[in-house]
Amino acid sequence: MISLEQIKKLAIPSASKIVMLVIDGLGGLPNPKTGKTELETAITPNLDRLAEEGICGLADIVSPGITPGSAPGHLALFGYDPLKFSIGRGILETLGIDFGLKKGDIAARGNFCTIDEKRLVTDRRAGRIPTERCVQLCEILSHIRLDDIQLFVLPVREHRFSLVLRGGELSAKLSDSDPQQTGVFPNIVAAANPRAERTARLVNQFIDRAKEILPQHYPANMILLRGFSQLPEIPTFNDTYKLKSAAIATYPMYKGIAKLLGMKVLGGANSIKEELTTLARHYAEYNFFFVHIKQTDAAGEDGDFSRKVKVIEEIDVALPPLLSLKPEVTVVTGDHSTPALLKGHSWHPVPLLLHSQWCRPDAAKEFSERACTSGGLGRFSALDIMPLAMANALKLTKFGA
Repeated sequence: MISLEQIKKLAIPSASKIVMLVIDGLGGLPNPKTGKTELETAITPNLDRLAEEGICGLADIVSPGITPGSAPGHLALFGYDPLKFSIGRGILETLGIDFGLKKGDIAARGNFCTIDEKRLVTDRRAGRIPTERCVQLCEILSHIRLDDIQLFVLPVREHRFSLVLRGGELSAKLSDSDPQQTGVFPNIVAAANPRAERTARLVNQFIDRAKEILPQHYPANMILLRGFSQLPEIPTFNDTYKLKSAAIATYPMYKGIAKLLGMKVLGGANSIKEELTTLARHYAEYNFFFVHIKQTDAAGEDGDFSRKVKVIEEIDVALPPLLSLKPEVTVVTGDHSTPALLKGHSWHPVPLLLHSQWCRPDAAKEFSERACTSGGLGRFSALDIMPLAMANALKLTKFGA
């Protein structure tokens, strides 16, 4: 695969437009009763037409057999090798809620969760408590004091919050307290090196205080932390690809990664229909649009096969305004698979379609895992998606003499 440095040398500005529609957790597994995945079950005439006119394949987000998180998943879609650019979710979540992070701050992604009388995790998301309840609980935890550092407990959405530590010599080289499974104890946060030992001690003190405060607030009677991170140095998306880019998302984490890469985050969208309406409203202003749809992933993580099917169908119904704009390149894919049967992210490659007048159409007649398996793009690395999109938008010059 080609490097970002080389892409920067080949990229050329142009007026042609690229739309990347990321359907979070898109890939699935067949329902034992029907033999069809969520995508194969959904009625999607618009996506099927794009697939028939375009070219399809399956993308490995990190590497075959590796289950990606959302942050590395999106980095890969944008052409940033997630093995080289390791960015913790804490920073992305916190940027996404417009908190003014400073150099040296440590940020972590937090979940309010449910534990039983044995202190075993029974629900990592505390029943997806309402955002209003999350705001109240964050205010309560914000009164915890730790030595001489500043502590910020920031509500994000539903059960999610951000924890920010500021002051003194802090390190993000910490393990997660979130075991990412139920039926087990939360982990003790450990330092990866001696320099991080003070930070680990402070974080564990915060967790212990939360453990004392939260029992009366069932089902949100405990917290889990993961993705400890600091602001990284990373090349910007616009500079690398010679693009003027915009991002449209409803969840903070995805706004955060867009901000980190230098995309303009467009506001005013709270539903799938509103996201595509926002795109149409700003279509003349940008030549790359990243549109993120979260609801498919949430349904998959909840193990709700039927709801995930309905969300995919809702996306398809909302597509005509986008299709009427006739962007030179349309890419539809996911940042990872989230099969409802597994109730979580999985290692399965993600369906992808690329629609352009310059692609060689394959035999695919629908957008589905089965069709993409035999599509013309085959099975390939997600790091190649942006070069393919750029080429089909005629935004790359020739390599070599």
